[in-house]
Amino acid sequence: MSKTIAILLARLIFGAVFAMAMSFKFMDMQSTASYIAAAGFPFPLFLAWVAAFFELGLTLAFLTGAFFSEASVLAGIYVVFLAFAFHGPSHWSGNQAEFGFFIDHFTFLAGLLFAAVHGPGDTLVVKARSPLMAR
Repeated sequence: MSKTIAILLARLIFGAVFAMAMSFKFMDMQSTASYIAAAGFPFPLFLAWVAAFFELGLTLAFLTGAFFSEASVLAGIYVVFLAFAFHGPSHWSGNQAEFGFFIDHFTFLAGLLFAAVHGPGDTLVVKARSPLMAR
C-alpha cells in the first residue's frame, strides 16, 4: 500500500510541476516568448506555444499513466535542455543562483529516469505504451 501511495504521489508531483509550467505559459504567452528570445532562440512565440503543448502532453501522461515511461524519458531530455539553455554556465557569472537552478534540473532528471525505468505503477493507469518502450 505504501508503494502505491508513493508512486501516485510522485505521478501527481510530476504532473503538477508540468501543469504549473504549462499554465504560466498559457496565461502569458508573450512573457514566455520574451524569455525564450532573451536566451537567443529564433521564433520565440512559436517555441513558447510548442513548449506549452508539450508540457500539456507530459502532464496528461504523468496523471493518467499513459505512455508514462516514454513521457519520463522525453521530460528528462527536456529538463536537461532547459538547464543548459536557460541556466547553464553562461548565466552563472551574472547570478550565482543560476548555478543552483542548473543543478536542480539534474535532480529532477534523476527522478524522471527512475520513473521511466519503474513505470507508473498498477493503480489508476491508462494502458497505453509505445512499442519502443516494450519490456
